[in-house]
Amino acid sequence: MEKDKEREREMEGWETPKRVECRIPAVLPCPPPPKKKSPAGTLGKRRDPPKNGYFHPPDLEALFALAPWREASCA
Repeated sequence: MEKDKEREREMEGWETPKRVECRIPAVLPCPPPPKKKSPAGTLGKRRDPPKNGYFHPPDLEALFALAPWREASCA
């Protein structure tokens, strides 16, 4: 009798497991994309001037002074 059951199992072949933990999980819907922050909140606001004032380097004009033009020499 045991041999008959064993033969019967061999003849059945392989089967896909049907337990819940062996199943492929259902596909969940994707989350929505993140919302863009509106730039309207930053456009209308005015800032107070800095407490210590704006930075003024002492030789700013010298930095942007133009060097005299040299004429090209044709040699």
